[in-house]
Formats: sequence, structure tokens, C-alpha cells
Amino acid sequence: MRFSDCDYFLEKNLKGEDLSKDEALELFNLPLHTVGEIANDIRRAKCGELVTFVVGININFTNVCVSKCKFCAFYAKSDGYVLTKEEILEKVGKAVERGATQILMQGGMNPDLGIEWFEDLFRSVKERYPNVHIHSLSAPEIHFLAKKEGTSVREVIERLRSAGLDSIPGGGAEILVDRVRRELSPKKVDSSGWLKVMETAHKLGMKTTATMMFGHIETDEDIVEHLFKIRDLQSKTGGFTAFIPWTFQPKNTELYKKIKEPVPPTRYLQVLAISRIVLHNFRNVQTSWLTQGLEIALLGLFFGANDFGDLMLEENVIKATGKDFRPLEVERVVKAVKSIGRPVAQRDTYYNIVRYL
Repeated sequence: MRFSDCDYFLEKNLKGEDLSKDEALELFNLPLHTVGEIANDIRRAKCGELVTFVVGININFTNVCVSKCKFCAFYAKSDGYVLTKEEILEKVGKAVERGATQILMQGGMNPDLGIEWFEDLFRSVKERYPNVHIHSLSAPEIHFLAKKEGTSVREVIERLRSAGLDSIPGGGAEILVDRVRRELSPKKVDSSGWLKVMETAHKLGMKTTATMMFGHIETDEDIVEHLFKIRDLQSKTGGFTAFIPWTFQPKNTELYKKIKEPVPPTRYLQVLAISRIVLHNFRNVQTSWLTQGLEIALLGLFFGANDFGDLMLEENVIKATGKDFRPLEVERVVKAVKSIGRPVAQRDTYYNIVRYL
């Protein structure tokens, strides 16, 4: 099956119609510039020309994790740590002073940290910095907490929300195909468990994001299955604010024995564009400056992305792979986006505009 008329995909997306598996797979056969053009037209129709970003910090409160995923370079092989509450509050304070509105806190599945530790932490953050948005704990971390405490995912989310949790990031999705997960992260929650956490949060009125980490052992079919699962849950709940695809970084991971280099930028841009085309019920798609660098991230704005994501005043997980990391300053982003003729604005976690720049 060939679709020579690219308007077909544009129209299906804008009408809110699901692509079939065959249709989605056909996108991988189209030239890169073609899928990019389709995705860019969809982005323009849904989001206009404005490029947004949020200022935040990613606080990795522990590197102790029983999951030990093969794609992760961050978990402790020997020297494990847990930041103290005061250390975390100091990081939050410094971030707020530098303009951060969003606090992302993720670590690992540390068996020594129970729900009360997180409740106390979130309450303390809110007491000291009441206006900050706590966008924290991935679905696997919440699932792990529920299992550890012998309670339901719903109760964990309700308790954490009462303590100050505002929204849940989409980490830990990787590829939502259990064949892949069994090979890469057999100790982590399966795809249905990840989706259950997100659906539960949505039903409770809490917003979340969705991610996909690709460029390892997945196939095109696996990518499509992942996108369809995200799309179908969004159709059911409407609770995802954005989709964030990013590429696996192999250095210092167990997978480095098999995979020496990340996939090329062309593959990243292809999957980014296809994600925009398939996910007709997502308004916001982020480009990944963290894994791709500023220049490719800017190109991503012509392949379906409308958002630069979190500028991240601190980040340690990708950094652990040996990839260079430095915070992406507001001024640098503004200058870069304006250089391609697009307007730019700082947003909050819910995609409300904080200020035009």
C-alpha cells in the first residue's frame, strides 16, 4: 500500500481520525522531507508558529534502583546516594531564584524510600516555595511505591497529590511493548502497568506527559504500537499535555556492548515527525535538545515539534552516559528560535504562557 497523496495523512490527523497500523508503517517508507512537511503542516495548523519552553530543574534524589535497566547509566553500581531533604530544598531554592517554575524530581526504585518520605518532601517544598509546580515521579516509581506499601496506585497518587504533587512526568515508558521491556528492563513495570498509572492519574484530574525512548532494540512496528497505546489512552482520558520522544544514549550502559552510537539525527527527525502525524489528539510535541543538541532541536521545530521542553538547570541521568550537558539558558533559546523566524514564549507546566520574549 502506497499513499502518494500526503494530504491524506494531514487530513486524517486534523479530522481526529486514527491511522491504521499499515498506514502508520507506511510513513516510515516516505522520504524524510515528506514526513517532515506533513508533520510541520499539522503543527502549524494546531499550534501556530509560537515556540514554547518551561524553566525547571531535574533533581535526581537517589541513584539507588533495584530495576537496573540495561539502557541506564545512572543507577548506582557501587556508591549509592540519597539526597537529604535540606539538600533538595537548597536545589529548589537556587532554581527558583533563576526563574524555575517546574520541579522535576526523579530517582530510582529505592526500597528504602517509602511514601511517607515523599509526602514529607513534597509538603516541605510547597511550604517553602508555594508557587513552584511539582512535576515528579515517573509511572514506574509510583507503581513501585504502591507495591512496596501494599496499596493501590490510586491511593499512592491521592496521597502524593495531597502532599503537593501537581503532575506526573512521562518517564519510564521507553517502548510500551512487553517483548522489548522484558529484554531491557525486566524488573520494571510492564506496559499495561505504565498505562494504568497514567489512566488513574487522569481519572483523578491530574495531568501527565508521555514519552518514548527509541534507538535501541525496537522495530518500526514497536514504535507504532507504542504510539497507538499512547493515542488510545489520550482518546479515553485527554490527560496527556505533551508527547516527548528522545533517543537512547548508549555510553556507560549495559547495552553499550551491542550498541555503540545513538541513532543518527535523521532517524530522530523521522520518528519525531511520525509521532506528530500519528498522535492526532496531542497538541504539544517536544523537541529534544537534551539528546540532540540545539541545532537538531531547532530542526525538530520543522518536523512537528512546537515546544522546547524543560531547559533543565540541572540533569544527571543523560549526563551519566557521558553526553555533554549544560543548562540551556533562556537567552540562548530565545536567540536561536528567533533566528529561524519564529516567536517564542516561556510557559508553565500546563502550557499557559508566562511571558512572551
